[in-house]
Amino acid sequence: MEFFYMSLLGLFVSSVFFSLNFIFYKNKSSSSGTLPPGKTGWPVVGETLEFLTTGWKGYPEKFIYDRMAKYSSKVFRTHLLGEKAAVFCGAAGNKFLFSNENKLVQAWWPASFDKVFPSSNQTSSKEEAIKMRKMLPNFLKPEALQRYIGIMDHIAQRHFADDWENKNEIVVFPLAKKFTFWLACRLFVSVEDPNHVAKFADPFDLLASGLISLPIDLPGTPFNRAIKASNFIRKELVAIIKQRKLDLAEGKASPTQDILSHMLLTSDENGKFMHELDIADKILGLLIGGHDTASSACTFVIKFLAELPEVYEGVYKEQIEIAKAKSPGELLNWEDIKKMKYSWNVACEVMRLAPPLQGAFREAITDFIYNGFEIPKGWKLYWSANSTHRNPEFFPEPLKFDPSRFDGSGPAPYTFVPFGGGPRMCPGKEYARLEILVFMHHLVRRFKWEKIIPDEKIVVNPMPIPAKGLPVRLYPHTA
Repeated sequence: MEFFYMSLLGLFVSSVFFSLNFIFYKNKSSSSGTLPPGKTGWPVVGETLEFLTTGWKGYPEKFIYDRMAKYSSKVFRTHLLGEKAAVFCGAAGNKFLFSNENKLVQAWWPASFDKVFPSSNQTSSKEEAIKMRKMLPNFLKPEALQRYIGIMDHIAQRHFADDWENKNEIVVFPLAKKFTFWLACRLFVSVEDPNHVAKFADPFDLLASGLISLPIDLPGTPFNRAIKASNFIRKELVAIIKQRKLDLAEGKASPTQDILSHMLLTSDENGKFMHELDIADKILGLLIGGHDTASSACTFVIKFLAELPEVYEGVYKEQIEIAKAKSPGELLNWEDIKKMKYSWNVACEVMRLAPPLQGAFREAITDFIYNGFEIPKGWKLYWSANSTHRNPEFFPEPLKFDPSRFDGSGPAPYTFVPFGGGPRMCPGKEYARLEILVFMHHLVRRFKWEKIIPDEKIVVNPMPIPAKGLPVRLYPHTA
């Protein structure tokens, strides 16, 4: 199907090449200033295929570093997803974009996102995201999340008992996704029954993979399957929302039990409450964001701990000391999480080397000058985590796994950006920290393991994942 898909794209590009060639070059730049150095690649497609292909081959940083070396280590010009674009590099580029949110730049998603996440209010995904960012902090701030640590611990116990124990070999990535998705279903919409969770799992896989594919809405394409999957999930969520409304009215549900209750009971500045379909869309987006990136991080924690026995021993020692201080049956709490300092340093170093979020787009909302180059209004701007994460200027010996980089005050500002930064820092950062640490706690307490495929290839689509899902052989602790 991938070959068919790429062939279809090739035919499309060929058919429009000559008709758009004149327009493309005529409008190459309406600016009289000096644009950043770089190239725009093929008409329409630009450099999108190369941008995506380097990730599929497991080297997403290659696209960035090749152009940093050839054009500029600060900013270069390209053409991605059908848009003129500039890639901002390094800590200074990150700081500029993060600090100028809604001043010079704003968040941007391809128009195709609105097909997958349509709003009943006919507003754009950008406008809906702004609403969400106003609503989420009250639910996702650390003091609010503390009360959910016990639920995370309970689900982790069930997950490892059901899917890991009494197994000689497992494939990590599908199980990590199963855990993080189960957790998201429970904390966002109070769906905890494994059979109910499983009903959502396959459609979510189709949605997540199709969301970042080329937006060709034809039968059989990943994008078409993503739209169908989103429609199915949305119907299921609307049914849950309707039932929750009744349960809240009858006192059978708690206003603070999950984010769904929070959304149903929170009005905007005009006193209006969200439409059921809008809530379904928001939950849909949260369920994707709440498990995909964390499942990638959990998978790579296992990969690196298998490769680095001395790091494993450090995590194991820390987690066993926490476990020994607990009474039988006592669940993890906030004080336990605060003791997991080395484990979190390890998780951060994992996310430095394999950032779940490779980067993100912004849009210039006015003309401005950056590093001596003009950035025209309307251009799309991309920041890349790898432009700092793997840069020896910011992380000496960048390929070396060294958790001590995060001791004390940690890396310099704007160099470690797995959750973005500035006003658009991922609001789920603390949620991700909790679920990753709870996962690590139960993992190392139960097992040591070894990789079955020592040199397994890593692919990025759009998150880094082992090509075969990271099969490992488990060795349960006897004591």
